[in-house]
Amino acid sequence: MSNINPLSRRLFVQGTAGLVATSPLRTFAARSGNASLQGRIYKTLKIGMVSMPGSLTDKFRAVKAAGFAGIELNAPGMDVKETRQAIAETGLVVDGTVCESHWRIRHTSPDDAERAQALKDLKTAIRETHAVGGHTVLLVVGKGVDGSEEEIWKRSIENISKAIPLAAKLGIYIAVENVWNQFLYDHDGGSDQTAGQFVKYVDQFNSPWVGMQFDIGNHWKYGNTGDWIRQLDQRIVKLDLKGFSRERNKFSKIGEGDIDWADVRRALGEIGFVGWAAAEVKGGGPERLQEISANMDRVFGLSG
Repeated sequence: MSNINPLSRRLFVQGTAGLVATSPLRTFAARSGNASLQGRIYKTLKIGMVSMPGSLTDKFRAVKAAGFAGIELNAPGMDVKETRQAIAETGLVVDGTVCESHWRIRHTSPDDAERAQALKDLKTAIRETHAVGGHTVLLVVGKGVDGSEEEIWKRSIENISKAIPLAAKLGIYIAVENVWNQFLYDHDGGSDQTAGQFVKYVDQFNSPWVGMQFDIGNHWKYGNTGDWIRQLDQRIVKLDLKGFSRERNKFSKIGEGDIDWADVRRALGEIGFVGWAAAEVKGGGPERLQEISANMDRVFGLSG
């Protein structure tokens, strides 16, 4: 990985609610051959999945009651004061955010003004995330329709790199998500693709503050999920998860479909993953949130 200490992407300190503080010793211990993910996966979910009336504090309480340790909000546009109050009243951690505008306003755009706005939005998201104690901003870097791979690679690297000094100063990871955006993989290709392009892309930033929020379900259609985890290795700073069925060619609930979850667990053990895993599926009220939490426990082997 260029000249970056491969451990550095995951050495964040959780200062809230007594959650995990990873360290080199803990990471090396995780690589010792024990594939159990108990105590190493911290469950979170997207705020948009919480469908219930009431205040943000009420939503946080429901999320915590369902067994989640954290929640991801959207930024820019977060109400920092309200969020801090909800954290204080519930003890639920805001572990990170999703850059709210990244699909519409893209770092790959050929338009200079749009790229400038994308950078401004990313920097604002970084500041808001820091203000509420989070550690990651999930970023979709753009779309393949914005030009050739060479063009959008160069544009997005140059634009996103301008936010790295701020991310480093505030201790916020820019977490690139693998999505169906026709970039860094062949959207019309088969199921034998590798994560090689994602590896090269992340490494070109040459910064410990840019990594992957690897979505376990998003690219099962295109390659072996466990092998992608092994290839991305310490570049993975966080996980997203959903189910997917190759047979039916559609997304599903966590644990449904045909993802090889046993191999996912082995791969995460092999790379010594310790950190947050964010559900990204259809949400609902308290009962649905509890179901999602239980599904996460089951696929990661955290229950029973």
